[in-house]
Amino acid sequence: MRFTSEQRLDGGVLEREFTLGEIPGILWTPASASAPAPLILLGHPGGLHKIRPRLVARARHSAEHGFASATIELPGSGDRPRSAVAEQARADVRRAVEAGEPVDEEIVDRLILPLVEKAVPEWQAALDALLSLPEIGGPVGYSGGVIAIGVRLAVVEPRISAAVLFAGSFVPRATFEEARQVTIPLHVLLQWDDEGNDRQAALDLFDAFGTKEKTLHANLGGHTGVPQFEGDPAAQFFTRHLS
Repeated sequence: MRFTSEQRLDGGVLEREFTLGEIPGILWTPASASAPAPLILLGHPGGLHKIRPRLVARARHSAEHGFASATIELPGSGDRPRSAVAEQARADVRRAVEAGEPVDEEIVDRLILPLVEKAVPEWQAALDALLSLPEIGGPVGYSGGVIAIGVRLAVVEPRISAAVLFAGSFVPRATFEEARQVTIPLHVLLQWDDEGNDRQAALDLFDAFGTKEKTLHANLGGHTGVPQFEGDPAAQFFTRHLS
């Protein structure tokens, strides 16, 4: 891990950009802490530059509760090399959505499964590097999407103690099987009118999770309309499980 820039945000939060090999990322740490801060990994759909304002808002809110936050760019997004298979799958998704047709399982598998296979080891490598920093401690939470990445991490990464998942991305059939193996506490956010995704699939995935502690918060509105007030219950959830 190599830090490439840093700046202080309002409230004293320290924002540092870094690279992990060729993977860009960002780390936010609280203004002051008496001990190494718990860490929240911020998941997203890809394209750090485009969604950075939303990530900063999430990180600043987490810092108010004493948590550090970090994110990395997804494979094939931002300035990272593109995948011809993924680009074709995205085109097929757009074609189906524009035609008002369902996106079939084969397209979803082509789009999501290779992404999960590449992204999860990268998140684990980032976690190795982040936890080696003196200002970062455990435990660790995961927050955000792509939900299939969050599910895989919840299954294979024992250092993640709790997760807030955004039910707003396509779900491969294999993810439902993995969901049954999830045992950590979950807090799931669902936009009821998400225009590009299958509400019933999101509900079925929630039902499939094997954990004994899972909460679903559903709100009216489209994909990007998660109410700002949902940040407080998510922070309370992480405070219970990471503090």
